[in-house]
Amino acid sequence: MRVAMFSARSYERTLLDELNARYQHEIAYFETALGQDTVALANGFPAVSVFANDCVDGGVLKQLAAGGTRLVATRSTGFNQIDVKAAGALGIKVVRVTDYSPNSVAEFAVGLLLALNRKIVRASNRTRDGNFELEGLMGFDLVNRTVAVIGTGKIGMVFARIMAGFGCELLGFDVDHSPDFEKLGGRYADAVPMFRQAIRLRPDSVRLYNNLGATLFKLDRFAEARTVYQSSIRVNPSDGAYTNLGNLEYYVGNYRQAAAAFEQICPWADRRPSIS
Repeated sequence: MRVAMFSARSYERTLLDELNARYQHEIAYFETALGQDTVALANGFPAVSVFANDCVDGGVLKQLAAGGTRLVATRSTGFNQIDVKAAGALGIKVVRVTDYSPNSVAEFAVGLLLALNRKIVRASNRTRDGNFELEGLMGFDLVNRTVAVIGTGKIGMVFARIMAGFGCELLGFDVDHSPDFEKLGGRYADAVPMFRQAIRLRPDSVRLYNNLGATLFKLDRFAEARTVYQSSIRVNPSDGAYTNLGNLEYYVGNYRQAAAAFEQICPWADRRPSIS
């Protein structure tokens, strides 16, 4: 089968060439993203492979169908970049990655946690400069620490098992409780009171306010989320804080309030230093 692969990267080509030796598909690699300006490259290809940042809307799909494409395969689990309804109407099948290694994501998260806790990046930079002082590089032991696992699905469970191996206590947040998580000794708690408790301990943490606001938003507790986002703005009137508030107001239909929030981003953008 002839396959047009958009947003192709060199590492993908290496892997696919190796795997394709068995199947002998004719793959044309395009580094450019798929969109209105590049869809002509797919003419005559029965199959098209795309990634998360490609544009596969109704207009692009019409041109793909006219060019003979009958299959769109996205190299991602998400498929929001594809107008699935339009694809169905045009007789184009859409397939995606349904599963991938949760271990790779979980292990990378643990690596980041250790790098932050043990100041590995800072220590590496110092030793490269011949500075072996320990001042400012002290971390803490993870054993007996409480680790919050937000989402105890496949990735969350792998992460939880690793942290249990460190001797940590596990605190889970998920709508669906996992028996396997509880078998590890983990317990579930409501995210909202935990975030509120954390804010009382760190009232200057914008990230905690935004996480609490996002949680309340997903629970459809919009009035509470609005109050939290407004508190975040009082702590630090940043682009992100105004964006969160604007998105909330737009979602609930308060378009004037949304516009007022989004307009606050402009003055901050003007203050950013230019990058040449």
